[in-house]
Amino acid sequence: GGSCSGLDFAGVTDVYSTFAAFMALNKETGQAQCWGLSGYGGSCSGLDFAGVTDVYSTGYAFMALNKETGQAQCWGQRGNGGSCSGLDFAGVTDVYSTFSAFMALN
Repeated sequence: GGSCSGLDFAGVTDVYSTFAAFMALNKETGQAQCWGLSGYGGSCSGLDFAGVTDVYSTGYAFMALNKETGQAQCWGQRGNGGSCSGLDFAGVTDVYSTFSAFMALN
């Protein structure tokens, strides 16, 4: 999971993990910090977490979802849940995960 020394956790509302990375999120402000191995989701710079309602993880990737808009962002290993561009998550009510995949139900 790497080192989190030097990170500021003030205002963090939720923390999530994969096999080798973490994400700390402030849902109120949409600010997030990720650390650990980038191939496991440890790098989330450049992503916008404003409006995220739920975060899910596999062993290798994260998914940040806004259930109200159906917008989702995935990052980590592309072949293990780290790529969801082009998918429509409108109406999703539940998301489940295995060690290497997500499944969304609507």
